[in-house]
Amino acid sequence: MSLHSEELGSLMAVIGDEDTCVGFLLGGIGEVGEDRETNFMVVEKAFIKFADTTPGQIEACFKKFLRRPDIAIILINQVYADLIRPTVDAHDLAVPTVLEIPSKQQPYDASKDSILKRAQVSWPAASERSYPTNPISPIPPERFQPAREAPLAAQLCQSVPGSKCESNERFA
Repeated sequence: MSLHSEELGSLMAVIGDEDTCVGFLLGGIGEVGEDRETNFMVVEKAFIKFADTTPGQIEACFKKFLRRPDIAIILINQVYADLIRPTVDAHDLAVPTVLEIPSKQQPYDASKDSILKRAQVSWPAASERSYPTNPISPIPPERFQPAREAPLAAQLCQSVPGSKCESNERFA
């Protein structure tokens, strides 16, 4: 048992396939409490029908993690979050934070993520925002040349007023 597990919100929990859980457990997030309660759930997809983990079992474990005061972050494979989507979307508290992560079999789909959906409601879409073309570039946009015409070092040298740059042929 960890020395800090009794503090409120000090643990991470994982609901995922075997590879995901093993990776995080090797990273050190595994915890078994005095009552033999773990902070992870391995969702099994076996060839034998009765060995599969049901959406009801995933939802029960998810709700159990939500109720535990020592868990601050719940990581769940997005494919399993989709199986219990209404429950995941209904959770709107900051702690424990629910993060949907990709699995080995299925890539991450940002359009399904409940946190990103809430963020889109709070802030306008990126297409509605106006950003400068490159806020950290010292080169004014009108003096910028594509990389195939002049290397970056030459462009930077040209952009500094009064600089004595060597010929651009050196950079070509």
